[in-house]
Parts: sequence; structure tokens; C-alpha cells
Amino acid sequence: MSLATKYSPESVEAKWYAYWMENRFFSSKVDHSKEPYTIVIPPPNVTGVLHMGHMLNNTIQDVLIRKARMEGKNACWVPGTDHASIATEAKVVAMLKERGIDKKSLTREEFLKYAWEWKEKYGGIILEQLKKLGASCDWDRTKFTMDADLSDAVISVFIDLYHKGKIYRGIRMVNWDPQGKTALSDDEVVTKEISSKLYYIQYKIEGTENDHLTIATTRPETIMADVAICINPNDPRFNHLKGKQAIIPLINRAIPIIEDEYVDMEFGTGCLKVTPAHDVNDYELGVKHKLEVIDILNDDGTLNEKAKILIGEDRFIARKKISKLLDEAGQLEKIEDYKSNVGHSERTDAVVEPKLSLQWFLKMEDITMPALSSVMDDIIQLHPPKFKNMYRSWMENVRDWCISRQLWWGHQIPAYYLPNGEFVVAKTNKEAVQIANKKFNTSYKLEDLKQDDDVLDTWFSSWLWPISVFDTEVFSSGNKNEELKYYYPTNDLVTAPEILFFWVARMIISGYEYMDDKPFRNVYLTGIVRDKLGRKMSKSLGNSPDPLELIKNFGADGVRTGMLFSSPAGNDLPYDEKLVEQGRNFANKIWNAFRLVKGWEIDDKLSGESNKASIEWFDNRFNEALTEIEDHFNKFRISDALMATYKLVWDDFCSWYLEMIKPAYQQPIDAETYNKTIIFFEEILKILHPFMPFLTEELWHQIKDRNTHEALIVAEWPKANVFNKIQIEEANQVFELVSQIRNIRASKGISPKEAFSLTIKTNQPMLYQRFEAVLKKLSNLTEVSFGDALENAVSFIVKSDECFIPMEGQVNVEEEIENIRKDLEYTKGFLNSVLKKLSNERFVAGAPAAVVENEKKKLVDAEAKINALEEALSKLK
Repeated sequence: MSLATKYSPESVEAKWYAYWMENRFFSSKVDHSKEPYTIVIPPPNVTGVLHMGHMLNNTIQDVLIRKARMEGKNACWVPGTDHASIATEAKVVAMLKERGIDKKSLTREEFLKYAWEWKEKYGGIILEQLKKLGASCDWDRTKFTMDADLSDAVISVFIDLYHKGKIYRGIRMVNWDPQGKTALSDDEVVTKEISSKLYYIQYKIEGTENDHLTIATTRPETIMADVAICINPNDPRFNHLKGKQAIIPLINRAIPIIEDEYVDMEFGTGCLKVTPAHDVNDYELGVKHKLEVIDILNDDGTLNEKAKILIGEDRFIARKKISKLLDEAGQLEKIEDYKSNVGHSERTDAVVEPKLSLQWFLKMEDITMPALSSVMDDIIQLHPPKFKNMYRSWMENVRDWCISRQLWWGHQIPAYYLPNGEFVVAKTNKEAVQIANKKFNTSYKLEDLKQDDDVLDTWFSSWLWPISVFDTEVFSSGNKNEELKYYYPTNDLVTAPEILFFWVARMIISGYEYMDDKPFRNVYLTGIVRDKLGRKMSKSLGNSPDPLELIKNFGADGVRTGMLFSSPAGNDLPYDEKLVEQGRNFANKIWNAFRLVKGWEIDDKLSGESNKASIEWFDNRFNEALTEIEDHFNKFRISDALMATYKLVWDDFCSWYLEMIKPAYQQPIDAETYNKTIIFFEEILKILHPFMPFLTEELWHQIKDRNTHEALIVAEWPKANVFNKIQIEEANQVFELVSQIRNIRASKGISPKEAFSLTIKTNQPMLYQRFEAVLKKLSNLTEVSFGDALENAVSFIVKSDECFIPMEGQVNVEEEIENIRKDLEYTKGFLNSVLKKLSNERFVAGAPAAVVENEKKKLVDAEAKINALEEALSKLK
């Protein structure tokens, strides 16, 4: 069969994905004869479409799952989507607006009908896009966080935790998103440094003509909510004001001047306006001093009637207007430019308002303890481990989790309010009526009860994900089904560091609460994909390429490898299109290598003796590389595993091995060498498959016709054999010699077609004799001899061996001396760097023994080369 001269991804990707799906290679069922290997996908939002972060994250997951499948494990990758309360409701509201429908005009049931319509139309887009990437998820297991059974599990957990006393309802200061009109947990607030203004406002002192206090604030629009001015009791500047009252500008309300050492005398003007309804710290101060709370903001961030002025104005417009009014009243002393850290909603990017609100909370102090110790004790390992300190800091300082959201899309809180002012928590309204009547000795009917309007935080469903995707009954019955017993705990989780606390920590908490076990063994934390300027890729910045366009232009395999070339765990990926170009070029290199091999004619009568050394070398090199690759995988260095594979294929197999055994033009190859080369190629395709599934499956079947059970996706992963390190090093010495000869040809302008002889002064002639055929072929040599230095020859050093190429009167002695001196200078510098490393006690004590031994070998080689170069130099002088 003739192969196309260039690899065409579009012609093979759809074919092989359909083949894998049709033959159910992604499917997983409980099988106790196999070791399970399980990954649950971080469920993307139903509002989402594939972006670069998804590409990186899901490529890594697919690499891990495909390798496990080839290792004979029962690989199960569970896909699904998250209902994403805030983001999805915003999308639905926008859709309704386009249709001329206001959400306020709808009942909850009517709105939810539209929301489900939107979900059915758009909710599965991202999962379909993942298939283009090659994601080998068990699609039959696809879950949605608002599936009926998963929703039932969430409600069961709420009821259970409420009855355990871990969930409570209370008025607390929360983060409020005026755009989403909902409370947020601390983790959903992103702090950004922004340029703002610092306003210095004069507050007159009641009963005086000219006396006043100056307060510095970034939020003049909140002065109408002030309830006190606070000074430090130890500050002599304000002794005369103790016990007096200040007058709020513009509204002329008197407020007390109170004392508290909380106020920093050195900061700002040394006095503080206290606004308990609109500042977390002020709220704590207000509780301590039993101050009034005046909330002047509506849920949408506009001023309400309690503000007295500018009612209905947006908070930021009010800020500008109040600044002008204060100036006109002569009470604005000055305005300064100021940098301040301001919280923004993670979902809508609106500036968050601290707001006193009646919400539902989960007590976090005790429930987090097992989750903290499991990570600190490496029962669950974070990769890279640098995130452990961040994790510990968050878990040790965690605040109660605000789990209620003022939305309609989501899991409605199962609390039912009664006419007597009480409430009961129950799974259904019928059950609530029964509980209420029994508890309060009443005779309420269904219509007497009103269910809580709020829904639960989205993360309150996804924190159950590693459990609920396998079993939803366990939360109510406590009995585990066979799937949960088999697949839980899962093996590896691949996710982004920014949701370490949103999601990862909470899954660990729920895992110990409901399974008394970890939800996964390893957490691989990817970096953020950034552009060349270091900015996070986003649609709003217009700096993110369309992943599907990349796949169309460069092929899925090219994009997958391109994303992984420079993305070590936990470190950001500086994306450059050259990376995916490199991935595409790699695919073409492999394709062309196969075309070369398949194009050779085989002669059964030929002997393969001349290629024996080449075959032995590559066999050793393959096993050395495979050992290194396995070590990288075991340590979750996925990028390094790819690079080791890349070097093995591009450098060792394509650039050296195939050139070493390639027959002369239009000449046949012996059967033994050809067959061994095909075996090597098959082994290479196996270790390439997790990274480049489409290309490798195509070539696997091009090699020969195979049955379904012989598909590459389920082929046996290679096992590394013992390798001969000395033979590998000897071959590297020969390669260095070949490279030196090629450099001499290039520098002297000698054609590669012009043959010449080589003389080597060495005490290890057997090494070169074993590779003599290779040396002659790759360097175009007429002969290789061994002896002393030659006159009138170009010389160079390989390790400690001196090599001579006769130039018949063409040698420029001065030029040769200069070249040797440069080489000598470089080698001495290299020797110094090795000596410096070996004299570092921390390096010698901390580095692996093999690394230290390798440095010692570099030392010996460098010293030998310096001696040889100095000897060669002395002969030329």
C-alpha cells in the first residue's frame, strides 16, 4: 500500500475515533480480575466551550488513562458537566432578554423550563469538542450535576449535615455579587489591585463652630451608612473629642465618636469611619460596640431609601456625585491617587460588596481535619508538592462555607418555612408537612409551607463528584454499591491550582465524611496557559486561539504534544503557536520515517551482520529511554516523559538508527534487520500512543492488518529490560566522532560525497571496530585505521582519543592551533563547572547517586580530553 507523502490528520482522526467508540474501547465495567484505574473529569460548566486550559488538562488526563489501559488496567474515565448556577443563570437571563422576556415576569417553574431548554441545546457542546481532541472517556457514564439521582444525593447530604448540626442558618457578613445578585463564598472572590482614589472627608464635631475630623476613605458613597467614628484611646490628638459626636456630611446625622485600639494611629488620618453594613472589619467592630447596622445598598448595588440621597443611583455613579457634593459643601479636603485591593466576583467579575445577609452555612472547623492531615501526611499527594503549604494555610484558616445562593438554577434548599415562623428540613414537601405537624403538634397542609427560594452553591454538588458518579444512594442509605466499592478511591485527579480550594479540598472533605477514605491518591495541578506577554488566555483579551481551529490546522496529535512540550506540573505554560507547529512536525517526522522503512525492498539472502551493532545499540537505548519515561510518569512529570519520548524517536531512532541501517540507494535490506526495525517501530508507537493516539493507531494498522483485539489502544505497554549502559556510551562516542567529521566537512567546504580515510589514536580500537560499518557509512570514509599522529592532517579529540583526517597539504597549522585552543578553553570551563558542582556538599548529599556518578564521569572525560588536546597542541607548535 502506498502512503501519502504527508500525514493528513483530518483523514484519520474521525475514522479512528469512530473505530474506538464502535468497539467500546473506552467502556469500563466492574471486573475484579483487573486492577481499576479511575479518573473523574473536572466537570466543565454547561455554559462552556473548549478553551486552552481544557485542552491542556484533558490531554494530560487522556495520556494517563491511555497508558493505564495499555498496562492492562481497567481504565475508567468518567466525563460530565457542572450546572454552574451563577454562570448558567446569567446565560439564560441574557437569552430571555434577547427574546424580550424579563426574568422578573416569570415564575420559578417558567424560568427553569427555559433554563433546561438552554441546557439541552448548549450543555453538551464541550464534551463533543473533547472528542475532537481524542479524549477516551467512557461516554456511557456521562453525568450532569443536576441529573435526578445526583440532585437527590445533594439534598440527602444537606439533610444529613443539617441533622448532624454542621449546617446552620444565620445572619452573617457575606460577599455579595450585585450583578449575579447572590452571595458568594470567600473562594469565589478574586482580589485584584486596581487604581482608585482616596477621598479625605471632613466630619464636623457636633456643638462646635469649626472643629472637625478628617476621614480618608476609598468609598465616599457609603458615608450615609456610617454609625460611628473610631479613634485610638491612646492617641493624644483626639483626647478633646472623646465622648462627643460627629456629623455625617450631606445628611447631617450625628454619630458617636468611640474608642478602640483596633485603630492604627499611624495609618491614614488616625481615625476611622465605622460602616458595619458595608465592611467586614467594621462589622466586627460594630458587634463589639453594639452599634446600629444601616444597609444603604440594594441587591443590585444601587442606593436604597436608607441612604437619604441619590436613591436608585448605581454605587459607582453615586461615588462621583457624592464627591462633587462634598466638594461643593466644602467638606472634601483633597483626593489622592491610590492603589487598593478590591474583591471581584469569580463568575461575573463584578466588584463584590460585603453585605449582612441571612444565609445557610456549613461549619468547617471540625469537618476539615481529616482532609488536612491526609494531604500533610502524603496520603493524598499533590504534584508538585509546593502547593502543600498553600493548602495547609487555607485549611487551617478556613471560615464557615456560605452554601446558599440567591438563584433559581440549581439545587433548591430543602428547608420549608411554616406559618408559625419556624422551619423544617426535609426531602419533600409532603415529608416536611409530616415532620412539622409531629414536631409542633399542628395540622398544616402542603399549601401552608413555603420552600426556601435559594439554591445551593454549585460546589456543594461537585464536592460529591468522585462518589456520586458511581453511587448516589450511599448518601442516604450508607450502603455502597459494587461500582463504588470497585472504583473508589479514584487514582489521579488532574485540575487547575485555582480550584484547589473551591473543589479539590472540598472533595477530600466529603470523601472522608461519607466514605471515611480519600477520594483520589494523586492530584496533578496544571499550570495556567498564558500568552507571550504572560497574560492568562481569555476571550475578553482576544489572546486565545480557537482550540478547534488549532486541531483543524495542526492535527489533534500535533496540538496535544504542542500543549505538553513545555507544561511541567504547577508551572504556567507560555503558549506559542510554534509549539503546536513542532507537534505537527513531529507527527510528520514519524510518518516519513514509516514511509522510509515501508519503502525498503527485502532480500532474504542478505546477511544482517553489518547492522548487528546498530540493532544492539538501539535495543539498549530504547530500554534506557523507557526506564526514564516510566520514572517521569511515576513522578507525574508528564512533559518530561513526552520530551524523553520525543528525543528517543526524533534523535535516536530517526536521525541515527535509521541512517545507520538504511540500505544504499535502490538497494535492498536484509530480512533480519528489517524485521527487527519493524519491531522497534511497533514499540515506539506504543509509547507514543498516549501522547499521539490518532497517528499511532493509523500506523499500527499500516504495518499489518490486525484484528480488533489487536488495536494499538489496547496493545500491551512495553516493559523496560536491563540495558547495557557501556554500549550506549560507546555508541554516543561514535556519534560524536561522526558529528565532528561532518562539522569539519562543513567548515572546510568538503562535499559529503568526497570520501577520505580516518586514523584514530586510541587504546580502545575494539569500540570503533564494532561500529566500523556505521562510521564508514555515516561519515563516507574509505577506511578506519589505528595508529599514531599523522602529519599534515586535521586533528580533533573525541573523549580522550585523537583523530586524524589527512588533508594532503591543505592543513593550515595556525588555524588548527586556534581551533584546538578554543576547544581546550571550552573544555577547561566545562571541567570547572563540574568541579564546582561536585564540591557542593548539598548537591553531593542530596542528588540521586546516579546523577552524582554521572558528574564524576564527566570529570574523568573532561580531564582526559584536556590531556589529549594539550598533547595535540604541543605537537603543532
